[in-house]
Amino acid sequence: MLQNPDPADWIHWRRTLDGWGYSPLKAINKQNARNLQLAWVWTLNPGPSEPGPIVHNGTMFVQNPIDGVVALDAATGELLWEYKRNMPPVTTGLIMMRSMAIYDDKVYLNTHDAHIVALDARTGKVAWDHQVADHDKLGYGYTSGPIVVKGKIVAGIGGCEKYKNDVCFISAHDPQTGEELWRISTVARPGEPGGDTWGDLPLLQRTGSDAWIPGSFDPATNLIYWSTSQAKPWSQAQRGDLGARELYTNSTLAINPETGKLVWYHQFIPGDSYDQDEVFENVLVDHQGRSSLFKMGKLGILWEIDRKTGDFIAAHDIGYQTLYKLNRATGELSFLPETQPRLNSEVQYCPSASGFKDWRSMAYHPQTRAFYIPLNIHCNVVKFREAQEPKEEGTGGYGDFTSVRAFHPSNPAGLGEFLAIDVNGEILWRHRTETPMNSAALTTGGGLAIVGDWDRHLYVHDAVTGEVLFQTRLGASVQGFPITYAVRGKQYLAVPTAMIDLGGWSSMTRLLPQKKRPSGGNAIYVFALPGSSDARLK
Repeated sequence: MLQNPDPADWIHWRRTLDGWGYSPLKAINKQNARNLQLAWVWTLNPGPSEPGPIVHNGTMFVQNPIDGVVALDAATGELLWEYKRNMPPVTTGLIMMRSMAIYDDKVYLNTHDAHIVALDARTGKVAWDHQVADHDKLGYGYTSGPIVVKGKIVAGIGGCEKYKNDVCFISAHDPQTGEELWRISTVARPGEPGGDTWGDLPLLQRTGSDAWIPGSFDPATNLIYWSTSQAKPWSQAQRGDLGARELYTNSTLAINPETGKLVWYHQFIPGDSYDQDEVFENVLVDHQGRSSLFKMGKLGILWEIDRKTGDFIAAHDIGYQTLYKLNRATGELSFLPETQPRLNSEVQYCPSASGFKDWRSMAYHPQTRAFYIPLNIHCNVVKFREAQEPKEEGTGGYGDFTSVRAFHPSNPAGLGEFLAIDVNGEILWRHRTETPMNSAALTTGGGLAIVGDWDRHLYVHDAVTGEVLFQTRLGASVQGFPITYAVRGKQYLAVPTAMIDLGGWSSMTRLLPQKKRPSGGNAIYVFALPGSSDARLK
């Protein structure tokens, strides 16, 4: 069931383990999307929120800030149960949660303080609560949920910006007990293979390479694909290892699910100095007879690599970034002369640390063979300074810097774009908006591509032409992961909204101060067509 979900369900973070973000349901389609109506709303707790609901057999499970879960009747919005974690008030740290997992009779919640909690899917009662890493002293934590692969709960840790004699990792756990089954480091330690790529930095200073976005799995290759973030502090000039590759930062790792052993890796950005994450979703698509893996990070480059070997295949730059020269034949990046890492002088470049693309996942449509990508088109002026604090355990972080955002020359009055680009790198269409796109993308068998923006708009597009077929304005920013599902023959579209996003578009408040949004509004809005059911689901 996990490898081939019922079309009516949405049981993984991106519905399927290949990361497509696509549903074959087609009762809501290009001909009738204009008739969508609000079916029900459920309000979530206040706090940072980027939820990715899952639905199985008519029940919706949603993350509820902070470290909570609600189970709802997916057709009516009636509350079935609620889980509230018993813990002290949270005042600091990354405390949003983007996804959960379901397996057998349990749902699995990762927590901001580095626990995995298994809940009875029928009652919400705690089956087990397992501490994976030290949050209080070492700063570890989760901001995304696990995936389920071959009977194992697999999760990637974050919170790796502080100096410590430890490193970030991906781990697998027993679904019945939480017991750790294997762990793979995302940083090459001194003396290990790849350890010399950090120069002579001691283990204490090998920070970053968080694995904070869920991975994908291909049963044909029997490999898990999980990506990592940049090293920290952000500037390599501050880290003191200029020219180092710093494995396995900004890489995709191919992992054996039985053993946790690294089979291959592909590093996209060696020695990143501007927080240009490549940690995001890995989308598995067969292309021109190859088993390919596609992804896009903050730079706005659509990468294609071979998912059997990790070899580079292609790179398609959408044309907005001004940090690197891209060798399209090899995929190698080299800093432009004006963006070489340096301290105490201003550097102008596009994009900022917010990226053109961030955690807001792209979606793939098998009929158009295209990716639909939420973007924030903007630039930055930054000055990195020498760290004043000693490099000792508990210090560190993102580095000492100032940053000022700017409009991109290609769009001097707006920030948002929803981009359709096919597997060969051809841009099919763009939909530009004044404010950034603020949700993940969703595609459907009805020929639709769906997204929402910071300014509270939900857009339902024709996936072929880009025409907006349905548009409405919700109570807060469309923020999180829209999904679609069916209950008793009726298709629904669920759209999260939220106000606080700790990984958000800080460019909004500086560049478009006239734009406002409410001080609250975390919720799930669910839409459907008029009538009681529709048999055209598959």
